Amino acid sequence: MIEPRLNYVSCPGPAAHPQEGAAAQQHRMAWWEWNATGNPHHPHVVVCVHGLSRQGRDFDTLARALCHRVRVVCPDVVGRGQSDWLADPMAYQLGQYAGDMLALLGHLHQQSPLQTLDWVGTSMGGLIGMAVCGQPGLPLPVPVRRLVLNDVGPVIEWQALQRIGQYLGRPVRFASLQQAADMLWSLSTTFGPHTPEEWLELSRAMVRPLPEGGLGLHYDPAIAVPFRAIDAQAAAAGEAALWQLYDHVEAQTLLLRGAQSDLLSPATAQAMRQRGPQARLVEFAGVGHAPTLVAPDQVDAVVSFLLDLSDKRPA
Repeated sequence: MIEPRLNYVSCPGPAAHPQEGAAAQQHRMAWWEWNATGNPHHPHVVVCVHGLSRQGRDFDTLARALCHRVRVVCPDVVGRGQSDWLADPMAYQLGQYAGDMLALLGHLHQQSPLQTLDWVGTSMGGLIGMAVCGQPGLPLPVPVRRLVLNDVGPVIEWQALQRIGQYLGRPVRFASLQQAADMLWSLSTTFGPHTPEEWLELSRAMVRPLPEGGLGLHYDPAIAVPFRAIDAQAAAAGEAALWQLYDHVEAQTLLLRGAQSDLLSPATAQAMRQRGPQARLVEFAGVGHAPTLVAPDQVDAVVSFLLDLSDKRPA
């Protein structure tokens, strides 16, 4: 079975936590590379960015479906997975995440020039994608050609934010991977049907060994600090900025929605079809927030969108 290669890129900005041993005013972001094309520097790159409390290995199934045709890059957003933790919790913000992605794209382009760039973003990863695609002046190596927004849009329902805030950053300790998977499933039933084997695989990278023994969640609990600082007024103010980003997106856009999502409302999804890039909408029955891109119909929707060559642009 194809497995990814772990890489790191240095990103400017806030320093990593001292325990990480990083130099001042920079931190390392981990990224997983999937490439079975036969060309180690294939010019078509698909960047896949995960949700708020997840990590880059979420995309293993999708990456395996794509990596024979394109180079797939799945970063662990800072504070998650194998990436550094930041010394300042308030630095865990969308602007920093987008800046880190620019550093990654610049690094990839320096390795070998990019010709085609696509983006798949689940929840928070979609917001980062909007920030990257919706600011024309950003120094991208090439424009993003196709953008997949997985169950996220400019309007994030307040009740969904409250639900996430109930568990984000809470201290937990597990005796085994299975125990961790069971707890994570209790929080993630909205992800839709999964076999026990699928869910165990999705949970494997969600934990890390603790110094005192047992397992803890992979992410820095401090990512919850700025999240919990958001109130209803701040969330409403953020909507205008996010709509401005979305309206400036020029990439062809596919919007995925769990039909039972509490984060992306039907009204917002319909507005996204009319505004900005006029996203193509695909909904998945029996799924809430957010589709995991493991089920065959979900994988097929993304793969067919990204690899459709009917527009005659280079792949």
